[in-house]
Amino acid sequence: MKPSVPAPWPRLVADIGGTNARLGWIASRGSAVQQIARYPCADHPGPAEVVEHYLGEQRLPRPAAIAIGIATPVVGDAVSMTNLAWSFSIDELQRRLGVSCLRVLNDFAALAWGLPTTSPDELRQVGAGIAAEGAPLALIGPGTGLGVSGLLRTPAGLAPIVGEGGHASLAAADTDEERLIAVLRRRFGHVSAERVLSGAGLVNLYEALCELHGQPAEALDAEAISERAAAGDPLCTAAVDRFFSFLGSVAGNLALTLGARGGVYIAGGIVPRLGSAIDASSFRERFEAKGRFRSYLAAVPTWLVLDASMLALRGADAALDT
Repeated sequence: MKPSVPAPWPRLVADIGGTNARLGWIASRGSAVQQIARYPCADHPGPAEVVEHYLGEQRLPRPAAIAIGIATPVVGDAVSMTNLAWSFSIDELQRRLGVSCLRVLNDFAALAWGLPTTSPDELRQVGAGIAAEGAPLALIGPGTGLGVSGLLRTPAGLAPIVGEGGHASLAAADTDEERLIAVLRRRFGHVSAERVLSGAGLVNLYEALCELHGQPAEALDAEAISERAAAGDPLCTAAVDRFFSFLGSVAGNLALTLGARGGVYIAGGIVPRLGSAIDASSFRERFEAKGRFRSYLAAVPTWLVLDASMLALRGADAALDT
């Protein structure tokens, strides 16, 4: 249920992705998120079991309110995750957990709520640009999937914008990308941005490049591809390069769509694990490469969120105040 007034304390906040669930505890108004723990989602049949396990392990009492950011659309009472075999009823979850206030929201809505809480040491700017005060913010996050959201400042307060932009069709910027997308189209039919801008997407890029170069693809996951790229493997390096090229194009499209002159934030687990590779990549060039609107986007700053999990937990807390 969505409270009409700020929810009571103590609060449990959670960020549930396709791979891991992170939970934290907020004891009172103005307190920091504490007793943060992470659990593999595959070890639990659903969110109720994760919450119960966390409370028992941390020896915490029943909270007065719970906010859960979850990596799937949240429309109505029934929730089914996109990249994880979890389905549940929000009403039933509230009854099982025995709390008077439960807020379940899309994980990128939670991240958007958290954007105003970021401090300079939690961000790293990529390229130039200066934020326009009061302008919309945009958020894009390659992780298990590809999350997209934004944050508007309205006369009534902050308003997150949450959609499924990660599943929008992917466009090519040159003939090499056309060939890559053609390979992926034969495999998947519809080629969305998520098909290349995610952990599985990095693998898709590597395998497509292997096919185009007539070489057998090894059974590598995203982490192994990243490590081999850092060590100079040509095809893994090419996969990472293409990843950042596509990320720049999609992030630039998002900035134009939302008018996000307040800045574009990059969250998710993939980009931070690639280290400083984004700085030497074509990301920022592709972000700005929008023809007549190059100067418009050149003024828009882009930031890497260094710890998106903390941002999501703080954002879930902020959502309980609305």
